[in-house]
Amino acid sequence: MSESTTKNPLSDVTFASLGLEPSIMEGIAAAGFTHCTPIQALTLPPALGGKDVAGQAQTGTGKTAAFVLVILQQLLQKDTRAERGHHPGAIVIAPTRELALQIHKDAVTLSQGTGLTLGLAYGGIDYEKQRQELKDGVDILIGTPGRMIDYYKQRVFSMEHVQVAVLDEADRMFDLGFIKDIRYLFNGMPPVAKRQTLMFSATLSHRVMELAYVHMNEPETLKVEADQVTADNVVQRVYYPANSEKLPMLVQILRAKDDGRVIVFTNTREGADRIGRTLNANGLESAVISGRVHQKKRQSLLRRFHDGEIRILVATDVAARGLHIPKVTHVVNFDLPQDAPDYVHRIGRTARLGAKGEAISFACEDFAFSLPEIEEYIGYSIPMEQLDPDALPEIIYPPRPPRKPRHGRQGGRGGSGRSQGRRR
Repeated sequence: MSESTTKNPLSDVTFASLGLEPSIMEGIAAAGFTHCTPIQALTLPPALGGKDVAGQAQTGTGKTAAFVLVILQQLLQKDTRAERGHHPGAIVIAPTRELALQIHKDAVTLSQGTGLTLGLAYGGIDYEKQRQELKDGVDILIGTPGRMIDYYKQRVFSMEHVQVAVLDEADRMFDLGFIKDIRYLFNGMPPVAKRQTLMFSATLSHRVMELAYVHMNEPETLKVEADQVTADNVVQRVYYPANSEKLPMLVQILRAKDDGRVIVFTNTREGADRIGRTLNANGLESAVISGRVHQKKRQSLLRRFHDGEIRILVATDVAARGLHIPKVTHVVNFDLPQDAPDYVHRIGRTARLGAKGEAISFACEDFAFSLPEIEEYIGYSIPMEQLDPDALPEIIYPPRPPRKPRHGRQGGRGGSGRSQGRRR
């Protein structure tokens, strides 16, 4: 494997110089792209030449466009639609519904002049609609592992004609326990020598590269590395509040920053609900998304946040990756994440593609122990800000909503007292 590095925010490589099909250039123009980002400049030339590529770059640097453009070029240059019928010629596997939807949205723009069809497969919504769409036939299938495998086992589609396979956020696949599913999907595709495989991730760990060696054909490893793990244009600072000071402090900060979009991250669903209720009770309109929120409602809330109808989004790590929402000016870690890479992904929701942003973190009594690991991971200490407890506002604490009654047997023999694991 060869390796390259670069540090420039935008490269000198233009999309017009890459020999892309004219119909693809229509989509690039519609997206407003002229010059490649570093990860695109590194990965597109070898990938467009047919090589397998494992690419690493910070979040928000254009990985999605890199692999979508390769898929479009390969499917247009080697048109196998007559041979494969309604079965996909390319598959993109993503770890979360939100990321799958974001990839699909970007791919719709870039493919608009090509005539190629796109399909989605993800859980939580539109089961029969998705099934019928895939049965009717798509050129490019984008989705999450579980729903893809569900339809594949039902023989709704075949993977024997896949020309290009993409695994996005490979490190997250390990975190979420999807690796057996990934191996299953790869094993249903043509052998590695007869397909092109692209793998993209914010980190290419040893376990990710082991996966690459098994399921890729002599991949070229290409890394975009900055002097720092986090983006240079994110201003970071940390406060040390007591637990009881966190909500007043959050209200104070958000009242002072009334001219941008803010994502507030917390570690639990219950915490997200409590923060959302408190902000709304204190005149700060906000929406909450977590694993508890139904997928259709999540999409609606994200669309309203994207369009600026809602200024504040409270979220668990379900929103830490895959969401490309412009003009997110601030990220607040109400709870410090317990895994250092999650800190990088969270604050990567701001300062995307060269914009500026601010990341504020609360190192409270419960989660301050995560700070040394985070600072070791990013390679420097986060500047500390002083807290004046006397300056914090008096706020309204809304009552806790009544618990919904639980039905069925609880615990005991034959009950449902299984551990729920880590909830997000």
